[in-house]
Amino acid sequence: MTESAKAKARDFIENEGQFQLGFLPTEQSNPITATLEEDFRRSTLAGVRCLQRGDRQMPIVMRHVFDSPAFARLVDSMVASVTGAKGRIVFSGCGATGRLSILLESMWRDFFHRRAAELTDAERALADRSASIMTGGDFALIRSVEFFEDYAEGGRRQAAALDVGAGDTFVAITEGGETSSVLGTLGYAAEHGATCFLVFNNPARLLRERLERSRAAIDDPRVTVIDLYCGSMSVAGSTRMQATSSEQVLCSCALEAALCRVLPRFANETARDYTLAFESLLAGLESDEGRAAIAEEIDFEKGVYEAGGRITYLADSCMLDLFTDNTERAPTFMIPPLRSSRERDCAQSWAFVKNPLHPTEACWSEMLRRRPRCLEFTADDARSLGMPQSFVDNPPLIKYADLVTYMIGNEPAPERIDGFSRAAAVVLRVPGETEAFRPAADRLAGAWPERRDFAFPFPIADSPLEIWKHLAVKLAFNCLSTGTMAAMGRIAGNWMSWVSMSNKKLIDRCIRLVAELGRIPYEEAAVRVFAAQEWVASQDWSKSEEPSPVQVALAMC
Repeated sequence: MTESAKAKARDFIENEGQFQLGFLPTEQSNPITATLEEDFRRSTLAGVRCLQRGDRQMPIVMRHVFDSPAFARLVDSMVASVTGAKGRIVFSGCGATGRLSILLESMWRDFFHRRAAELTDAERALADRSASIMTGGDFALIRSVEFFEDYAEGGRRQAAALDVGAGDTFVAITEGGETSSVLGTLGYAAEHGATCFLVFNNPARLLRERLERSRAAIDDPRVTVIDLYCGSMSVAGSTRMQATSSEQVLCSCALEAALCRVLPRFANETARDYTLAFESLLAGLESDEGRAAIAEEIDFEKGVYEAGGRITYLADSCMLDLFTDNTERAPTFMIPPLRSSRERDCAQSWAFVKNPLHPTEACWSEMLRRRPRCLEFTADDARSLGMPQSFVDNPPLIKYADLVTYMIGNEPAPERIDGFSRAAAVVLRVPGETEAFRPAADRLAGAWPERRDFAFPFPIADSPLEIWKHLAVKLAFNCLSTGTMAAMGRIAGNWMSWVSMSNKKLIDRCIRLVAELGRIPYEEAAVRVFAAQEWVASQDWSKSEEPSPVQVALAMC
């Protein structure tokens, strides 16, 4: 082991205690899915059944939360903001919850777009009464922006840029309740007079006891806390699963409840009982037909990837949902991230998403129902936040001009087809697609050697914000993409065994994983992980798949 690896390990252990999170349930193994690896070896259907067990932890918690004064206060505040002179409903998150925040804003805006003919001019103007903050800007929707989540001041600056303040309802969403950048946005919002809510998925007591930044937010009298703790994730540490899913249920239902109070003539289209509606959706996904559809798609994706092939999804109304899933596959399972048109020498991502109806630049605005909000991030910004020197020397390219180089529109995509032994287009079929979608998807998909549809074999309830359709895609693709990786051997027990080290929380997760699987002390695992990271960084991976430092470190054990 190099002296520099030993020094980095010692520094992390001694100085980054606030990012050593193994005590949190969201970071621990869930006993009800402990047989996940074994179940997928037995059969894909058995693996899907195991993965879905974790979802059944959510409804009982949601019933309690929907009946709580905090939920009523959230809906009341949203109504007050929208009916006030200039208030907005602002969601803030990072990673999976940042993408959720963008989705929630887009769902609100999309209602006013889809139902415009039924609305007055004044009502249509309410579309602008929702906004979102994604740590690292909207560029992070398509590619993880490394290390930004570790800086509370960065979050404060993004909240200031959006002019968050009095009249706004501010909803900070963090899976574990400890993300620094999100807590930074919350602190700014509270200081500037917004009505603030903090949503997370870990026991508040634990957070208060162990993490100073969480305690400050939870104890702030200006903040209403909504704790959705529903147990550990189906895959240890994969908070995009039940943590973010439960947060999507809560926030989308609150948003729709507020909308129906502001525009009461649409109230007859929403669920009378949100928990029962959610349980109905889970029952559809867990039905024989629902499980079979997911298992069949897992087997198909596994076959394509193991042959060295690539999959390109074609979607429209749920394109944002698919981007969330596709983007999160890269850091979760250490596979190539989504690639821009400028990165010709980089490996193509295993999956990608395109919209057959619009060219790329128009597609971004159509998908979000607004122009993307990206950061003009400079070396001075990195320096002032105290980021590593590598960020000062090479600030991340996350501007709008960088975002639109990801060709998500209806342009031809020979780079997704040529040179691969298998290349498939998968068309996502969901309720409510426009008449133009199917023929446009057929035309674009015709360029691929293989083409198939993915559709839900059970009815999905409609609602003003189409919350159940979006949740169906979220839950199905959580299972599909995680199941594919499990079937390909990237899960050990129910732990992710291929993990990126893109922020301090993930560094800790890598160390704990090596300690768990290698049966060595945390301190020794830390040295091996940093040594593995140095070796990986010293190699050229431009034309091949970069391994996880976890795999390299385990080989040293």
